[in-house]
Amino acid sequence: MDLAAVEKLVSGEGWGLLQSLPPYDESSAMQLGHQLRLAGFDPELVAAALTQSRLRARARSKFGEFANGMMFTADGLEQATRLELAARHASRFREAGVGHVLDLGCGIGSDAMAFAGLDLVVTAVDADEVAAAIAGVNLRHWPSARTLVGTVEDTELPTGDAARHAGAWLDPARRLPGVSDARGRTRRVFNLQAISPSWDTVQEVARTLPATGAKLSPAFPHAALPPGAEAQWTSFGGEVLECAVWWGPLVERAGRSALLLGPDGSASTVSQADAPGPTPTAEGLTGLGQFLYEPDRAVIRAGLVSALTAAVDGVEVDAGLGYVSADRAVDLPWARRFVVTEAMPFHVKPLRAWLRERDVGNLTIKKRGVSTDADALRRQLRLTGSAELTVVLTRVAGQQVVLAVRPA
Repeated sequence: MDLAAVEKLVSGEGWGLLQSLPPYDESSAMQLGHQLRLAGFDPELVAAALTQSRLRARARSKFGEFANGMMFTADGLEQATRLELAARHASRFREAGVGHVLDLGCGIGSDAMAFAGLDLVVTAVDADEVAAAIAGVNLRHWPSARTLVGTVEDTELPTGDAARHAGAWLDPARRLPGVSDARGRTRRVFNLQAISPSWDTVQEVARTLPATGAKLSPAFPHAALPPGAEAQWTSFGGEVLECAVWWGPLVERAGRSALLLGPDGSASTVSQADAPGPTPTAEGLTGLGQFLYEPDRAVIRAGLVSALTAAVDGVEVDAGLGYVSADRAVDLPWARRFVVTEAMPFHVKPLRAWLRERDVGNLTIKKRGVSTDADALRRQLRLTGSAELTVVLTRVAGQQVVLAVRPA
């Protein structure tokens, strides 16, 4: 996608063609393109329209029906904030009394749309002229929103009275230029100083405009959190999508927290207040309880496994793994509970014999903290039975173990 293609698509002919396309179907896309070219449409316009149709189909998982009126790039869609998360970002600004948000590094404008949807004045800025143009299209319904091409470093931030009700939202680029795979996705970076704008620049913006938030990688290091700021790891449907750092009046609870969102609209929060002390760890297999808990990965990323051990009176099976063993049965919206039916040291031959005695043929393998390849292990086990079983390969007090489990 280049600027010329965007301009063709937003022209009267291009937009009309795009809106008239049937739901995208990969199997018939080539034939449809041929028919459109025979009908007299410019081949470049047809290619751009079909690309947008394909991206809109992919985008519905993030934006629902809103995707039908939006424009995308492949990278822009992948990096765009989900509708549910963007709405929560916007609510923070509105509840803090912010009336004008500068979206610095706006991409295709997903967060900017959420800000504008809550009647906030939005200045959306991106260094990529194609991204800025697409953001402008996606923000077309809101007269209070404008888009600019520019860098964070060159953007003039409000000062004096204009800054009193202004805030900034940054989504630093976390990919290196250049294509790295067959789908055209560029390579991710995880070092804070390799993002663009840099972490130092993000913090400088926060010093100028106290109401600042930044969307960062889930790999954000705990030690980098500035004093008084909040870092919140957010998962959707169990997948950790971001770590958002908040400053000033946008802080709800200073320190680290985890927000768990479900596709059904459910939401749960775990914070450092729920994690009263160090995380106790198991001393060995004989000390394990009858239940195994698996916290949401946002809780693990936030370093809040001790909130789980406190809630269930349990111990982490080994430091840093996240699995918690306990004898108490507690229903928690942010952790799955399994019943442990057997626990043994991990050795292939004894495990094979144990599984064959139980006629196991369909084996689900969960693993954490061990390097064993699950598919290679299945081949080694050579199971032919009819029963189903789930096992967890992990470490307990430094020892590789197998835990046979079933959902509680």
